[in-house]
Amino acid sequence: MKSKSSIIACLPAYNEEETIAKNIILTQKYVDKIIVCDDGSTDMTAEISEGLGAEVLHHKRNEGYGGAIRSLFKHVKKMNASAVIILDSDGQHNPNEIPKILKPILNGKADIVIGSRLLRDHNEIPNYRIKGIAAISKVSNLITNLDVKDTQSGFRAYSNKAINLITPSEMGMGVGEEILVKASTLGLKIVEVPITVQYDEHNTSHNPVYHGLDVIASLLKHHSIRHPLLFYGLPGAMMLLISLFFGAWTIQIFTVEGRVVTNLALITMGSAIIGLTLIITAIILFVIISVIKEKY
Repeated sequence: MKSKSSIIACLPAYNEEETIAKNIILTQKYVDKIIVCDDGSTDMTAEISEGLGAEVLHHKRNEGYGGAIRSLFKHVKKMNASAVIILDSDGQHNPNEIPKILKPILNGKADIVIGSRLLRDHNEIPNYRIKGIAAISKVSNLITNLDVKDTQSGFRAYSNKAINLITPSEMGMGVGEEILVKASTLGLKIVEVPITVQYDEHNTSHNPVYHGLDVIASLLKHHSIRHPLLFYGLPGAMMLLISLFFGAWTIQIFTVEGRVVTNLALITMGSAIIGLTLIITAIILFVIISVIKEKY
């Protein structure tokens, strides 16, 4: 049986015993229930959370940020929450800004609200991180056809509709991008509101280079799933054209000079094999995805 409509806060946490208590205490003022996903912590994160009245989901091993978000989404689907707020447990986000994040959801003006770090000046964030956030957000917007300034912000609110329609699958840092890709496909309304952050290098365990590569890989994967004919078929067709060009060149030289240029022949065969492989992959994925969409 689903519980009474409420506002639920979800906190993914991994070894956050130094900051989790403050986050829970401040968050309790604005929500009806707090759920912490202890992602395989080896410290007192789970015990502190339970002691303060939070419900704790336990991962036996560290599954990554995406794994924690996935477990939280799956769990709150069982509840009739009017809104779900997600924020980090490391002290970066200010729980006192929860009402601002929730407002568009509760007013029915949005399905997803993102607390954006780039809608105001943040001198406390290193410049290289600001540029990285902006760059990845631009790539994400090209793929999703959205206009989101901060696509990687973990401070978000979701409506009941969004929670029930979206099921994250990414285990890494690309989960935020995955959610936006799916939200774009579903036509969900996304808005951003400015937030403050308390940022320093010790309260994040994510290597910025690895984070960026993980997000880009996630974007490419989901783009390939959404548009397999474009993602695989177009490069495949280009490789076949290259094969035809070098093949014609090879034949011309053989006709005129009676010799085979090995390098040109190898390029012809190689590009033909790659092109055919990509086109076959595009067709197979397109058929599989079409069947899945019709079934579900």
